[in-house]
Amino acid sequence: MPGKWGLELSVPLPGVDMFVVEDRGGAVALMVASLLFLGTWPALLTLLERRGRLPQHTYLDYSVTNLLAAAVIAITFGQVGETRPGMPSFFTQLTQDNWPSVLFAMAGGIALSIGNLISQYAWAFVGLSVTNIICSSMAVVLGTTMNYFLDGRINRAEILFPGVACFLVAIFLGSAVHSSNAKDEEEKLSMSRGIELSSDVADQVKLLPNQEAMEDGEDGDFDTGTAEFIVQVEKRRSIKVFGSSRWLGLGMVLLAGVCFSLFSPAINLATNDQWRALRDGAPRLTVYTAFFYFSVSCFALGIGLNARLLYRPVAGVPPSTIGAYAGDWNGRHWALLAGLLCGFGNGFQFMGGQAAGYAAADAVQALPLISTFWGIILFGEYRRSSRKTYLLLGSMLTMFVVAVVLLMASAAHRKTG
Repeated sequence: MPGKWGLELSVPLPGVDMFVVEDRGGAVALMVASLLFLGTWPALLTLLERRGRLPQHTYLDYSVTNLLAAAVIAITFGQVGETRPGMPSFFTQLTQDNWPSVLFAMAGGIALSIGNLISQYAWAFVGLSVTNIICSSMAVVLGTTMNYFLDGRINRAEILFPGVACFLVAIFLGSAVHSSNAKDEEEKLSMSRGIELSSDVADQVKLLPNQEAMEDGEDGDFDTGTAEFIVQVEKRRSIKVFGSSRWLGLGMVLLAGVCFSLFSPAINLATNDQWRALRDGAPRLTVYTAFFYFSVSCFALGIGLNARLLYRPVAGVPPSTIGAYAGDWNGRHWALLAGLLCGFGNGFQFMGGQAAGYAAADAVQALPLISTFWGIILFGEYRRSSRKTYLLLGSMLTMFVVAVVLLMASAAHRKTG
């Protein structure tokens, strides 16, 4: 029976069917929850980085609970209850010959893990808001187009692609916002210290205050958005970006965006087998099993790369050790919460996409609407910026809202069975 939010599902108890979302209303409800989760977890990781916690420590903690969320979804939604025709339970699928689909799912997890790792450093270069806006816009422009054709064009093209175009416009607006805000900050620093700054590489090392005074200070000592506040944040954070070209940060963002555009189509292929990779008679992976394999590969790569980065760090991050990571409890609860939010957010996105089309589910890439809110509230982004920056920021967010409405409106019903 349809539930309050339009979910045609069965309660996951013995004697009834497996939990399955089968209509547009239920899919949209999952997308909204996914949007909130996926827009919040980057803010938690950025908060820890700005407080000086090493990104390797944070990402290792995040990876553990991200996998835990996938296991919880698979064991509850994908296992409890009676199976449906063509939809084996989670544990049954683990023993079946469906390796082509498993590899698609794991490839998606690898793409997401690389994108997350790159964006974790890109946040320090260009800010939380701009990083998420450009990455999400690219994921929609490329990923949604691929999903539309993989799904057999079940979404309404006359609504979907104008939404994709709005995301494309948001990419250019996001770049303009970053450029304008960077110039605002250079001007603040130049006026504060009387030093002329170049457009690409500013000699910010000359601007750093006395180190002992900085170590004794707190963020609250300076007004948000002032030159002193900017310098103090850069001194405390674990990723050092002073003296770096802003184009390096934008390049990292674009690379992360390409990675993010691939993981959703990979899950689509894993669950629907559009390329007929499975042998005849082999059941397709359920979205729960596919998401589990996806998260396993994401976990393995994330753990491996960050364990190496402990000893061979980049971007000015100091080296660490496994022992130092194990003893670092400063902010660990926030990193663990970020992993849970990301894991459940991704799971809900895939569940919604399986029901209403993965192209429409890419509407959750509106997560910059949430992350921009956190960026302003938690980190003081865009405080005391120029009127031009505010105008560009408002235009960018407006374009995002229009794009999300259009993608949600294009949602369709996927026929099962």
